[in-house]
Amino acid sequence: MSADAAHHAEAHDRLHPSIWKITAVVVLGSFLAQLDATVANVSLSSLAIELHTGLSTIQWVTSGYLLALTLALPMSGWLVDRFGAKAVYVWCFAAFTFSSALCGLAWSATSLIGFRVFQGISGGLLAPMAQMMMARSAGKHMARVIGYAAVPVLIAPILGPVIAGLILQHASWRWLFLVNFPVGVLALVLAVVFLPHDREQARPRELDWIGLLLLSPGLAMFLYASDRIGERMGLIAMTLSVVLLGLFFWSANRKGDKALVDLQLFKGGVFPVSAVTQFLSNGAMFAGQMLIPIYLIRDCGRSPGDMGWLLAPLGLGMLCTYPMMGMLTSRFGIRNVAAGGALLALIGTLPLVYLAIHTLALSVLAIALFIRGAGQSAVGVPSISAAYASVKRTELPMATTSLNIVQRLGGPTFTTLCATFLGWRLAAEPLHDSPLSAYAWAFVLLCVLHAGTAVTAWRLPKPAL
Repeated sequence: MSADAAHHAEAHDRLHPSIWKITAVVVLGSFLAQLDATVANVSLSSLAIELHTGLSTIQWVTSGYLLALTLALPMSGWLVDRFGAKAVYVWCFAAFTFSSALCGLAWSATSLIGFRVFQGISGGLLAPMAQMMMARSAGKHMARVIGYAAVPVLIAPILGPVIAGLILQHASWRWLFLVNFPVGVLALVLAVVFLPHDREQARPRELDWIGLLLLSPGLAMFLYASDRIGERMGLIAMTLSVVLLGLFFWSANRKGDKALVDLQLFKGGVFPVSAVTQFLSNGAMFAGQMLIPIYLIRDCGRSPGDMGWLLAPLGLGMLCTYPMMGMLTSRFGIRNVAAGGALLALIGTLPLVYLAIHTLALSVLAIALFIRGAGQSAVGVPSISAAYASVKRTELPMATTSLNIVQRLGGPTFTTLCATFLGWRLAAEPLHDSPLSAYAWAFVLLCVLHAGTAVTAWRLPKPAL
């Protein structure tokens, strides 16, 4: 290659400064939303004491946020088509910041839960908006950009418990939410200044009200039922969710691209493969986040306070891999990186089966979790990049909505599956003389999920699109 050609290739591969500006602004929003969710989750016990209520009530600070997020998510594609990504992002972030202040001013558990529902409606749209705007600006460099952009979002769950602990020790619980306000105002100003105007790219279309009334409650009921599958109300909610989602698919299939979610995106090609890979990968990740702490606490006798440092290698493994995603996908291709990451996660999960059969060895656990984290983070970025690269620019809002819905369903689906399987094995354990304990069988099921992810990821395109 001549010197001029090499210089041209290098210039072509270099990211425009505007891409980094857009990425920095939208990542700040995602980071703040993730930090807020983590801080609230780890502070539920303290909030119950401060607000003189029980854990069964105060847990709706988290559950209400999640259900509101699920109700709002299907509208994200229509909102972007109608008003433009920048307008939707700015208004959602303004509502998120305002609702954070309201949460800090709450006078009771009921008012706090209500304000968290308001916050979930707005905050739930920040992540898909961030993904879509990065995809629009980064183009073929999506894997490289999202690899760096994911690092601050991954740091949020690590910082969350630390920040929550400091606030609860030295200040009122209200600062758990009020601390978002000044940062949110700064991020809002940056969004107004640096995000590109895209109103001219909007393609106004009618809202599929029937689809919205079927899909949003169907998804919310599915998430509600996933946490209560052993209860009568959980079974009723799951049945209703199946009926509503079935009716939605029937209606959307008839309406085509006029539906709330265009099912044509899932009819062949790269996009459905990427979506299924994300579904399985997220499912394995969240199921592991449920199974591993339960094993360490109930089977190994570790305290809940030990979980932070025992699980730290998992987050460190993810942090080490994410910044290299752009380089790895450019050199080895999307398929090899995603499938290799899933296999690496499988390799990191297999020692958990051994530990559950024998005895806990902290060094083995730390190495296994580090490998598992490194592998998990190598699946998401390539598969998301492949999904966005496979659709037209005008289809990005619909693709973002569809991909985020599938991603979010993976977690509760496989967490419920693994929890139900573990409960069944624990109940059957005294009746059967098996060389594998109930926890070992649960980790075997987790290994099967990682293997399934690897098989699906192998169907992704080999080179970057």
